[in-house]
Amino acid sequence: MISASETDNPASRPPSSAPARTLAALAATALALVAAFVLAPGPLAAATGPRGDFGSQQALGNAFGKAFVGYWNSGDPHFPAGLQSIVDYWFRYHVVKAAAASALLAVLIAISVLLRRSAGALVAILAIVAAALAMANIQGALAPFSSLLPMLPTGAPRGDLATAVVQIREHLAHYPNQGGPPAPAVKVMVDDFGVYHAVVAVATSLIAVVLITLSVLSWKRRAQRGMIWFGIVFTLSAIAVLVVAAANIATTADPAPALLAFFQGSW
Repeated sequence: MISASETDNPASRPPSSAPARTLAALAATALALVAAFVLAPGPLAAATGPRGDFGSQQALGNAFGKAFVGYWNSGDPHFPAGLQSIVDYWFRYHVVKAAAASALLAVLIAISVLLRRSAGALVAILAIVAAALAMANIQGALAPFSSLLPMLPTGAPRGDLATAVVQIREHLAHYPNQGGPPAPAVKVMVDDFGVYHAVVAVATSLIAVVLITLSVLSWKRRAQRGMIWFGIVFTLSAIAVLVVAAANIATTADPAPALLAFFQGSW
């Protein structure tokens, strides 16, 4: 028989399965969020706006290319209705991705805290990847027009797009000193490109501060099992993020050369 004293002794009780169940639930949630990140943005972006689903990235790129040429030829700083609908769709698309990536980051941090040891360091690496995905999609949501630009075949444009790209290169090569005010569309593109990189500059600077703090704390506790792995991961990640932050701060200060490099096909 089990005595009353043995029953009251916490050491004699069987271990709780709560952490294992919590980890299983968090792992399932992480997998669901990965699936949502990949599969949900297109349908949700299409369902929450007036513009229907484009069906594929190629179809979206083709629609954007035509709308972009029309915008450039209009001479108006304001997006025409067709281009605005594409930009709005792309904004919603990135909002969904950013939400999924941010939720995934929170879940991975929780798993890493529960694991604590070397396996936790591996999950911490995955959390850093999730943070990068969240940052990239927040960037896309805050500057959706610039986020769409990589869909243009600027390296080898054809037809009306080729003409537009040549003209844009000429304007950007002397921006903003062109003997007169810059073309309205060029100013819009330069300003939006600056915002596009400013978002990353701010986000990476904040992430760098967090990573440096975690790195210092990990190295101080390196005697504890598994903490040295956290120290290595956080230190290397902090260095990489600082490099990205510096590059984006420089581009934010003067976005025109980087935008010119993009339209020359070398960005």
